[in-house]
Amino acid sequence: MNRQAQAAVLFLVGAAVLKAGSSDLYLRYVKAGLRPLLLGAGVVLIVTAAATVWYELRQGRVPEQDHDDEEHGHAPEQDHDDEEHGHSHREPRIAWLLVLPLLALILVAPPALGSYSAMRTGTALQAPFGYAALPAGDPIPLSLVDYAGRAAYDHGRTLGDRQVKVTGFVALDHDGTPYLVRMALNCCAADAQPVKIGLTGRIPPVLQPDSWLEVTGTYTSERTKDPVNDGVIPFIKVGEAKPVAAPRDPYDESWNN
Repeated sequence: MNRQAQAAVLFLVGAAVLKAGSSDLYLRYVKAGLRPLLLGAGVVLIVTAAATVWYELRQGRVPEQDHDDEEHGHAPEQDHDDEEHGHSHREPRIAWLLVLPLLALILVAPPALGSYSAMRTGTALQAPFGYAALPAGDPIPLSLVDYAGRAAYDHGRTLGDRQVKVTGFVALDHDGTPYLVRMALNCCAADAQPVKIGLTGRIPPVLQPDSWLEVTGTYTSERTKDPVNDGVIPFIKVGEAKPVAAPRDPYDESWNN
């Protein structure tokens, strides 16, 4: 591509990054804490595109100077490529196909990773460094990762018989066993891994994969091994489950904070 085309692509990339960063769309790609860096990158790309255009316009004045040199008997310098080949090369138009993914990013919001990815990836649950004291009241709102860590590695000692409330999306294994899942991020969606808890007790008779549920229940010692990586999957005894809308941020970052 010539420099004008490069500037156009830089501008489109910067605009796409700014569009994603100025809305909740960026949460489909990176963790929330990276928003300032994303916005800064978009600004840098647009400024770079503007600087490229300005440089090209400034360089466009050179032929006028060469014309003045001819009038005074000075021969203008010839472009090395023109001397060698006698003409300038045109870039293939197919190179503009590189713009299509950018237009898709601007116009189409991709879905968050769901049950298909979750059931083909081993659980990312890790033993926590410690367990914060639970707040007063019942039921206790907990992140799915927090409940899973307490159930799997603390064997429910910090949970006791208290009711907890967790939210996640539904995933079903090949036997139809239902799980509640949140995808956990290190940095971005490319490294997202699932944390899963099994459902037992008063499970709704009909569960749709990728639908979101708010589950209120209690700790149970039941557990299983993830068939993908043999990781521990704890269960929760469901007392109540109701469908909810997908959260603003579909990914869970609490596991590595």
